[in-house]
Amino acid sequence: MILSKYIIREQNEATVLKAIIDHYGISRAQVSTLTHLNKASVSSITKTLLDNQLIFEIGIGDASALGGRKPIRLEFNGHAGIGIALDIGYNYITAMMAFLNGDKIAAKTFDEVDIHASNIMEHLEKIISHFEKIAPETPHGIIGISLAVHGIVSDNQIAFTPYYDLDKINLQAILEEKYNYPIILENEANLTALGEYCFSDDQQKNVVSVSVHSGIGAGIVLDGKLHTGLNGTAGEIGHTILVPHGKNCPCGNHGCLEQYASNKVLFENYAAQKNLPPINSDDFTKALQTKEMLAEKLMKENMELLAIGLNNVAMMYNPEVIFINSSIYRKNPDWTLRLKEQIHSFVVQDIVIKNGTLADLATLYGGIANLSMNFLNISQLHFNNPLAQI
Repeated sequence: MILSKYIIREQNEATVLKAIIDHYGISRAQVSTLTHLNKASVSSITKTLLDNQLIFEIGIGDASALGGRKPIRLEFNGHAGIGIALDIGYNYITAMMAFLNGDKIAAKTFDEVDIHASNIMEHLEKIISHFEKIAPETPHGIIGISLAVHGIVSDNQIAFTPYYDLDKINLQAILEEKYNYPIILENEANLTALGEYCFSDDQQKNVVSVSVHSGIGAGIVLDGKLHTGLNGTAGEIGHTILVPHGKNCPCGNHGCLEQYASNKVLFENYAAQKNLPPINSDDFTKALQTKEMLAEKLMKENMELLAIGLNNVAMMYNPEVIFINSSIYRKNPDWTLRLKEQIHSFVVQDIVIKNGTLADLATLYGGIANLSMNFLNISQLHFNNPLAQI
């Protein structure tokens, strides 16, 4: 069944496997009915899936009203393989090792580190080596490494990174030379959207996840598939023009949204006006919660400008839900409600706008989702929200 160690290619096998993932305890006869594959084909495919330890037989179901043998129920083996996901910011790296179904094994965070092309491999090697040493034994071992990049990624290559210089090296080639795993690079906001799509309890088909960090990006999932555009630039809402002839942006434009409404700009403005060293979301949240006048003023300005970007996203893609993935809005959810109130068009009123459901791990869960989709050859993949089990 498996043409390589990492990818299940045959479509019928993927179809049967998806039916088992989506319907816990389904029988072979029910798989046949659901997939429109004949019973002999389903029986052969499930045998191969069992042999490869991708599914289990979990017990006997009830017989039909017509009698006959009781069916054997089937379950996906969510622990058949392990993925490693990394989120590489301009001043941090977060990393997680998890099973195919998102069950977390371990996580690491490195804050206040300057990321450059010259030192990135030193950081990555330490993290990956640590995970390799503690990885539990599974039928398929480590099935890949996902890297979330804060910039434009096209065809697994970093095309542009505005806040660090990783676009100056071929990171995929360097990693593939060292590790015998598939290496998947993707834009951070895209992976965040995949994480929300794959692991959200709502399980909508059309979602947009807006990531607000050093920049602002939108990951777009339409009909269950990631929408990246011609050269990987779809969703780069941070580089849409907010102020004509405004501030310079590393992308080459002037007046881009992220030069006014990103977390980075919010924190820098506050620190500069208070004559403070660099601050983070915890520092700013303390100021907001004490109702400090400057913090509330800057947050209101941020909210009003970000709302313009969200309105544009809603008009362009008309998703069922827009997730906000921002540390400052996550820690201050009342401001998320105010953000929604800033968008007045009747076109947007039925769209749900809310904080992401995976907290600060959304990008990493998106990396695990991407690896699992690649390994299982299933694009429209849903699992239970892993944080709901904690």
